[in-house]
Amino acid sequence: MDEIQSQSDHYRSSSSSASSPASRVPAFNFFYLRKPGSLGQPISFEDSPEWEDTDADVRVEEGGGDSINAATTSVSPSLSKLNSGSLPSPHLPEGAAVARKIAGASVAWKDLTVTIGGERKYSDNVVKGSNGYALPGTMTVIMGPAKSGKSTLLRAIAGRLPPAAKMYGEIFVNGAKMHMPYGSYGLVDLETTLIGSLTVREYLYYSAVLQLPGFFSQKKSVVEEAIHAMSLGDFANKLIGGHCFMKGLPSGERRRVAIARELVMRPQILFIDEPLYHLDSVSALLMMVTLKKLTSTGCTLIFTLNQSSTEVFGLFDRICLLSNGNTLFFGETLACLQDDNGDFSAVNMDTAVAICTLEATYKSSADAAAVETMIMRLTEKEGPLLKSKGNASNATRIAVLTWRSLLIMSREFKYYWLRLILYMLLTLCIGTIFSGLGHSLSSVVTRVAAIFVFVSFTSLLSIAGVPVLMKEIKIYASEESNQHSGALAFLFGQLLSSIPFLFLISISSSLVFYFLIGLRDEFSLLMYFVLNFFMCLLVNEGLMLAVVSLWKNIFQSVLTLVTIHAVLMLAAGYFRIRSELPRPVWTHPLSYIAFHTYSIQGLLENEYLGVNFAIGQVRSISGFQALHSAYDISPRSNAKWENVLVLFLMAVGYRILVFVLLHFYARKNVSLHRLFRGKHDSTA
Repeated sequence: MDEIQSQSDHYRSSSSSASSPASRVPAFNFFYLRKPGSLGQPISFEDSPEWEDTDADVRVEEGGGDSINAATTSVSPSLSKLNSGSLPSPHLPEGAAVARKIAGASVAWKDLTVTIGGERKYSDNVVKGSNGYALPGTMTVIMGPAKSGKSTLLRAIAGRLPPAAKMYGEIFVNGAKMHMPYGSYGLVDLETTLIGSLTVREYLYYSAVLQLPGFFSQKKSVVEEAIHAMSLGDFANKLIGGHCFMKGLPSGERRRVAIARELVMRPQILFIDEPLYHLDSVSALLMMVTLKKLTSTGCTLIFTLNQSSTEVFGLFDRICLLSNGNTLFFGETLACLQDDNGDFSAVNMDTAVAICTLEATYKSSADAAAVETMIMRLTEKEGPLLKSKGNASNATRIAVLTWRSLLIMSREFKYYWLRLILYMLLTLCIGTIFSGLGHSLSSVVTRVAAIFVFVSFTSLLSIAGVPVLMKEIKIYASEESNQHSGALAFLFGQLLSSIPFLFLISISSSLVFYFLIGLRDEFSLLMYFVLNFFMCLLVNEGLMLAVVSLWKNIFQSVLTLVTIHAVLMLAAGYFRIRSELPRPVWTHPLSYIAFHTYSIQGLLENEYLGVNFAIGQVRSISGFQALHSAYDISPRSNAKWENVLVLFLMAVGYRILVFVLLHFYARKNVSLHRLFRGKHDSTA
């Protein structure tokens, strides 16, 4: 912490020439406005792009790792007043490669309007006729108060608006109509779901393997570049979420990890929604200095901010100021703060009056005309089209997701191993209650009750895994939004990784229950018991996954699952024999969709078919006849395998339902939730 504080003091002292004029800004109701005469002074065109591909490497100078490399484009005179000092960069290993020099990409948007029906009280236009541009090797920030349209404009430029939004206007990339293929750009959401049980290096490595084609060994260098670019070297081997004896990464480092995940693709354009979200002033400054260094590789950086300190403000190249969807200013950062002589001028003005004044004067100013001229220059000649870098195959993604999930399971004690312990304790309780039943005819009814309680209660206990599935759905939504994963790969990976865990639960619980109850001592019957219970857990896992995908909320999912289990237990044929249930609703369809029914039937058929009970010394009855009044089973010898087949088909059916939900419904809901979450948080 002392090192960070010393770096912060160095930052402030090195940028004192910039902070001294702005330090006169009062805390409330004061706005920097240029004097009326300055509106005739256009912004600078000095940093217009040149289409040159380069593959040079940018490295930190030995012994001089405390200076930021210059951007690929020239810096405007006004901005150089803030950047004249040598700003220190965060600590990086000597001689480490920061990032490979990449060909820049310019972005321009013209008359951009975004409409989202019903989301605003007075107008559906979230963004209204916005004009602007971003150049290679520069930082362009979209600023404004809450509900000003910052995130919507950012997503519109990135081509990532939700289905409910409609966009009007034009977007150009390198002078051509918008074309940003996979891998040429990255988008960092306001809140990215990270995997707390992985280290930073592991998380980025798995992300790289999911995104990039090629061999696994080739991804390591890309991951190391991303770690160094975001100054995560000291945290590379630490768990993101920590564990019971160690704290996880601070919020600033978590944000860096989220950005580094997109850097493994080496994007030419990077969009970030609120990079300083939940960061303190020191962490915010460190973050912005790191991003400033990132632009020195040629990357075009566009991001949103709600507010910034003086030191952070001085690092921006260009600013787009929004209020209620209207553009109040676009141009070089300091151009909106200076008068004709290049000095700063503070005007004491009410907030509403200041916004109205800026909105009225900007549209007719020379700055607005200069932006339009610059857009014309950027679009009059087409530059090189951005090329797709390819992506990993579905087979690779399934393998990676499976292995990653297995690694997570081995480390998540409270979500996996604690559940295994709870299953063992529950089975032990049930087994001891129903122990010592014997094999007489009088024990049949009690044994049926024991099997019903075992299947029903263990299935009900599976609801404890809802938080795990909720986390998996959030991780999938975060990765799928950036095309790192797909519904099919996620489902196969989740299924393959859950099979060992469910099998471990089934075999451990079955062994305890089987021998405490005293079921028939035959190995083949025991193996069927394990298989039947495993299929039951697999069906239940699919049901939970479908409910979680539908609600995406822990409380609603648990409430729904408890209700479903209660209804299915009533229709399972124990409280009243299946053939005697009321036909509407309870027999058709509930008793046929209750997986408890098929599991219990199979276990009872496994235990009692082929068994005879003596009545007196001369007469005997079959196991089927003995069960006739207690539970409805089939007399066919292969009926128990038919029940296992039905369970298997139900497991497949539930996962097909999950695929439909993820592909058609969950994706839309997650996009809308993510878009407006920041606005909700700001008003809550």
